[in-house]
Amino acid sequence: MQFKKISIACGLAMLAWVLAGCSPAGPRAFFRGQEALQHGDSAEAVARFKQASSLMPTNAVVWDYYGMALEADQQPQAAASAYQRALDLDRDLMEAHFNLGNLWLEQNQPDAARAEFTAYTLRRDNDPDGWLKLGSADLRVGETLSAEKCFSKALYLRPSDPAAYNGLGLARIQRDMPHDAVRFFDAAIHSNPGYAPAILNLATVNQKYLHDNAAALEQYRAYLALNPQPPQWEQVNALVNQLEHQPESAPRPAPAETSNEIPPRPAERPTVGAVVHPPRHEAQVVSSPTESAPVAPREASDSFRPVAPAAGSAPVSTWVPAQVVQVAAPPEIVASPRAAANLPRTQVPVGDDTGNGSPEPSVPVSSHSSGFWQHLFHDNNSSSKSAYLENGVTPLPGAGQDSSGVTRQEQVPLSNFPRYAFQHPSRPAPGQHQNGTPAAAAFLHARLYEQDANWTQALLYYSQAAAADPSWFLAQYETAFMAQRLRIYSQALAAYENALVIEPGSVDARYNFALALRSAGYIPDAIHEFEKILAAHPDHVGAHLALGNIQAQNLHDPQAARPHYLKVLELDPNNPQASNIRFWLAANPQ
Repeated sequence: MQFKKISIACGLAMLAWVLAGCSPAGPRAFFRGQEALQHGDSAEAVARFKQASSLMPTNAVVWDYYGMALEADQQPQAAASAYQRALDLDRDLMEAHFNLGNLWLEQNQPDAARAEFTAYTLRRDNDPDGWLKLGSADLRVGETLSAEKCFSKALYLRPSDPAAYNGLGLARIQRDMPHDAVRFFDAAIHSNPGYAPAILNLATVNQKYLHDNAAALEQYRAYLALNPQPPQWEQVNALVNQLEHQPESAPRPAPAETSNEIPPRPAERPTVGAVVHPPRHEAQVVSSPTESAPVAPREASDSFRPVAPAAGSAPVSTWVPAQVVQVAAPPEIVASPRAAANLPRTQVPVGDDTGNGSPEPSVPVSSHSSGFWQHLFHDNNSSSKSAYLENGVTPLPGAGQDSSGVTRQEQVPLSNFPRYAFQHPSRPAPGQHQNGTPAAAAFLHARLYEQDANWTQALLYYSQAAAADPSWFLAQYETAFMAQRLRIYSQALAAYENALVIEPGSVDARYNFALALRSAGYIPDAIHEFEKILAAHPDHVGAHLALGNIQAQNLHDPQAARPHYLKVLELDPNNPQASNIRFWLAANPQ
């Protein structure tokens, strides 16, 4: 089991407490529980930590360790209660957030797990384990793009991590892009030749998606040859015996590598992969069923079994999922936000364009400091404030010819894309938005709703603030940002135009405007806006990365994408997308 242990400093503080002779029974029980947990004696650890928690009932660290002991002793409900008690005592105990998130993943409650891992990564942004776990939870609830962001962040923090490559492969499987998934699984195996989940995933994709039994057999045999014996050895061995007695089938022609269209789904074709939560269940099998298939209950063990083939069909085993991953429906598009029934009572200071207020740390500050969050949609995953909403921001690993002889898609002309009808608004007359004005009051309500993650109401009040003072750049900018977050692109684009007519030199507003244009499908106009940024700021990493992505993913022009990706690596060698870019460049030589 993977737990996050409390820092040595906490342990030393406990030890000092014992040596000082202050209520030694509690700390003594705590240290004995630690020793028992370390030696794998979960029952003894539970008894000792139970004693420690009764003697030190307000110590969050004790309750966190008590939860670990209960979880090791196969008492998940009691463990969850212990972790929650630790967090009630200390919300900043990040180890308890991580451990509780881990437990929720084990109990197949990914939504609850996401909340805990989100809290953990907000404070432990540099821990790749947290991003791997958050990505795994995202995959389980179908938040594929968010999962890709998390795995890319983990890969940035721990380059060549096979679990991160494996996660990216699973995300591409959820997006019906098996050839891309193969490349990521290959990268995981190249990074760690004995990484069982990626070997099993690669075999599964070759068999079930690409119908290449020869390649699948090679990988299944590699899985069987691992030492120590992997957990699903018996099942894979039975499958290999079946495949060895079948006629060799030709590989299935590959779909277009960078297409966002999902090809027609053959009847009863499962989407198979292995979500990895190392070191707990190294090769858990998950599936995305056909649209009409019922959700299968989670089984007691993370294993698969052969299923009898339909009458008259070849006796090929199919996978039975240990857990079914449903792809979440897209968020509802809000045409007109509802009015708020109850206004929050908490009062916070309203900043202005001069920078008054209390700026939030660790958020990129634009040239329009407002004393609040500065919102910027980052195409390179470098901001903790990024909403991860832009489709395809992770460069595809390859659009050229692969091992199966598939060639890249033909270049798409710009004339194939629609154009945005610019409104060209006039610069508004100066208005009032100091404290006490309607604009400031609406802005205050918007901030409070945003802090509660109520994006719809936040958009409503930002819109009211912008209407009360159309000349207030920050109100227009926040209205655009919130509409973009809710994917209401018509409102976002109009509000960004209003913001840019007030401050045409705002790089942040133009960058987000360009990203919104791309998301709305206005590719030529997005390119034009990004090029405007580069004309004034040639070293803008985000604009280079976004243009590279557009050329590679929307226009299928690797040669045009290549210089932008190279520029990103030149300007920011440690960019969170650097590993993916290098992977793409290797797959798309000149």
